[in-house]
Amino acid sequence: MNIDSHESILDLIPKEKLRTLIESGQIYYCNYSKNEIIHFENDRCDQIEIIVDGKITVERIGIDGDLLTATTFTNSQILGANLIFSNINKYPMTVRAVNTSKVMIIERDILFNLCKTYPEFLLAFVKVISDLSVKIAIKMKNRVSRTIRDSIITYIKFQYQEQGSLTIELTMKKKALAEQFGISRTSLSRELKKMKDDHLIDFDLSTITIIDRSIVNDK
Repeated sequence: MNIDSHESILDLIPKEKLRTLIESGQIYYCNYSKNEIIHFENDRCDQIEIIVDGKITVERIGIDGDLLTATTFTNSQILGANLIFSNINKYPMTVRAVNTSKVMIIERDILFNLCKTYPEFLLAFVKVISDLSVKIAIKMKNRVSRTIRDSIITYIKFQYQEQGSLTIELTMKKKALAEQFGISRTSLSRELKKMKDDHLIDFDLSTITIIDRSIVNDK
């Protein structure tokens, strides 16, 4: 069972019950336009939103003014699952629709009743929360334990092994790569420039060329 799917987690509720909740408006759909702010930082989280279609990001403005994406939710993932029953149920960052998006909204009281009534649904929802918590913990650990240069070198080393060339093709745009590292694009560009000045690499828009082979040698 893939409980990341909005169909699958809701399949754990009897179809007649789900139909009644939707027809009565207790569970409903909402559409967001491209770049629409869904929740501002410190807004209360009183509902979960199951992404039916589109992409939604949790983001903040970095110290250098660059936009930093902390987490991205896509089709079938659940926004607000880790906040809805928390004592601190406020969004820590801004939530924005990257493109035209559609979500299914289940408010806290309805969700609580579903969890009480259907144990399998409760178990599936707890698993969603647990998986999200682990992902956040791993991301935070990587941010704390690695410098920006360490993250770049790890990426370069992996791609060097995969592509077998001193000039590696970037597998994503620099903005996406920065988001993967949990930093701003400005911080990534600054560190790449320092590595170039240190004669470790050269780079352009789509490639990184390894100058000092010691950065990819196994230690």
